[in-house]
Amino acid sequence: MPRSLHRPGHDVVAAPLGSGLGPLGVVALLIAALYVGREVFVPVALAILLSFVLAPLIRLLQRVYVPRALAVVAVVLIAFAGISVLAGMMATQVTQLAGDLPRYQSTMREKISSLRGSTAGSGALERAAGVLQDLGKELDKPQATTARPTNPLSPQTTSGEVKPVPVELRQPDPGALQTLGAFITPLVHPLATTGIVVIFVIFILLQREDLRNRLIRLAGTHDLQKTTAALDDAAARLSRLFLIQLALNAAFGLVIGVGLWGIGVPNPVLWGILAGVLRFVPYIGAFISAAFPLALAAAVDPGWWMLIWTAALSFLWSRFWDTSSNPSFTVTRQGSHQSPL
Repeated sequence: MPRSLHRPGHDVVAAPLGSGLGPLGVVALLIAALYVGREVFVPVALAILLSFVLAPLIRLLQRVYVPRALAVVAVVLIAFAGISVLAGMMATQVTQLAGDLPRYQSTMREKISSLRGSTAGSGALERAAGVLQDLGKELDKPQATTARPTNPLSPQTTSGEVKPVPVELRQPDPGALQTLGAFITPLVHPLATTGIVVIFVIFILLQREDLRNRLIRLAGTHDLQKTTAALDDAAARLSRLFLIQLALNAAFGLVIGVGLWGIGVPNPVLWGILAGVLRFVPYIGAFISAAFPLALAAAVDPGWWMLIWTAALSFLWSRFWDTSSNPSFTVTRQGSHQSPL
């Protein structure tokens, strides 16, 4: 009689769904889902963050008896108008910078030449580089080829060489529709993303309590009163935290812009806005925002003092700001161990 595979006292437990994928498989699946749905997830994430920032302003307007719908629409329009103004200023500054870059080439060449002249042993290195270039030219010379029979129909010179026939390709002038399409096409994606963000922000701010109640019902909690109070308190704390962080970063960018203007670095408005925005990026945002003004200072000034002053401003102000506006200050104001996540 064959033995049974099921032993007494041992229950057969079905493997959970997705256990064959493993942790790496689940992570890869999530990353793939986020990548495929990034066109929707990114606007939703931005809308949630903006709703936390704008919620205190809407509550302030509601306290002075402004209707909620009117307060939401007014605050959202003012916020996106400010964002559009900043984006327009940055675009104007970038266009001006691109037009001024050719003027800085001679300064950079002079600095590179001075660095080469001050380097020890530069003459021997230059001679060695010249020898290598001459050898490369000798190796790149084409070998002598046998004379090919000439075509009697092709034009020839007096020495018997075949003269190439010049050919010129001309594109027709673009019409009005093609010019309009070339102008609108790069703007379609940013405008569509902005429109989606605006719609989601208005919806979240108008239906804030309804979304909170749906989240509570989805979690299936038993104590509705305490859960509702906890969610409201967490949302209020996060809103204040984001507002304080926005104000701190704006002040940081303002000081950087004014300092660069005093030093004489071109386009200080652009670098001030960029410094304030990149402060939201942890660890590397400050370094990235300082790299562009440093490179521009090196290209503009024939000497080195503008570069030194710019480096001192970026380093000292960042260190002072990191010390004085420690995140523990905002954490203490908003509650113990608060996390923006």
